[in-house]
Amino acid sequence: MKIVVAMDSFKGSLTSFDAGHAVDRGIEKAWQHMDRTLPEVKVLPLADGGEGTVTALIQGMGGVYRNIKVRGPHKAQVEAIYGIVTVTDGTPTAVIEMASAAGLWLVPEKNRNPLNTTTYGVGQLILHALSKGCRNFLVGIGGSATNDGGIGMLTALGFEFRDSRGRDAGVCGKDLEQIVSIRTAGKHPALDQCTFRVACDVINPLCGPFGAAAVFGPQKGASRDDIRRLDKGLTNLADVAAKMATRYPEKWDNRDVPGAGAAGGLGYAFVQFLNGKLEPGAAMIMDAIGLEDSICDADLVITGEGCMDRQTAMGKAPMEVARLAKKHGKKVMAFCGSIDPSFFDIKEDLFDGFLAVTPPGASLELASEWLQQAVFEHFISNGAIL
Repeated sequence: MKIVVAMDSFKGSLTSFDAGHAVDRGIEKAWQHMDRTLPEVKVLPLADGGEGTVTALIQGMGGVYRNIKVRGPHKAQVEAIYGIVTVTDGTPTAVIEMASAAGLWLVPEKNRNPLNTTTYGVGQLILHALSKGCRNFLVGIGGSATNDGGIGMLTALGFEFRDSRGRDAGVCGKDLEQIVSIRTAGKHPALDQCTFRVACDVINPLCGPFGAAAVFGPQKGASRDDIRRLDKGLTNLADVAAKMATRYPEKWDNRDVPGAGAAGGLGYAFVQFLNGKLEPGAAMIMDAIGLEDSICDADLVITGEGCMDRQTAMGKAPMEVARLAKKHGKKVMAFCGSIDPSFFDIKEDLFDGFLAVTPPGASLELASEWLQQAVFEHFISNGAIL
């Protein structure tokens, strides 16, 4: 019997890796108790491109961490982490969370203002990965402190943004409105050989009432006046970039691509300047780890997360795992910390069974033990079937 285990994290208690291996231990204990030949269990990590993506893929796929000092959202250096993993085609792939270098968590609340923050450190992470031979990138862009349209990142990569006097315009949100020209001759030569897959779960355009500044600026500390200035700057950036093309200029204007406004316009920068692709985060990670191929070869698929609720049913990772499994006619079992009643209202008939594993009032510190025990008891009660 072959079982694929693809668990999402239990927020506050278990990483994807920890949850998956707790399930694995429960299966092993149950099969030993039943005196049966142990099934072949494959534990795969889940993530959505947000916080924890690097850890999930490194732990789940046996990659390596890289720690480097980069410029943070302000001028001060920060220690940022990214990962290098080998994915299904055998090539080294860099896994980067932009928040490691330019996240809101790096800026004290009293100092938050996206006029003054930059993604420069994100570009430095990419440069370091290039020096290690990476040409494929998986990038999560959630949790940003920035609204610089990605000019900080691009400047670190060798792009030049000039003002009316031919000087460097700057790398922060406040500098966007000063840009009158963009030079690409000095960009890192390896960038043309790279693929950038960007986890993006928002559909906001770059500019306008639903754009980066208007929608996400307030949570980053922007006032109404700041938002107007930032939106004007992002519009200016897009206008200047569109004029760079002498033929087919419409192909150079990606300001309205769904997700262009993600991370203060970083989504736009990846698409406009690096030929990046914005993708739903969970699906992107599942594709990168070859989850569908593993499911095709399995008899049973086990998934789950800390709480299954309305958001789960709206497309979070466990739901996507279940859809993939049913696409190939596989049985699916979900183990979760708790189940909110809203999940039952809108869930699809994708699960052959699901079980809440944490008793009311149980300590989160014991989540791994509760999960392992619930898996053990389930299979003891039901044998080697659901």
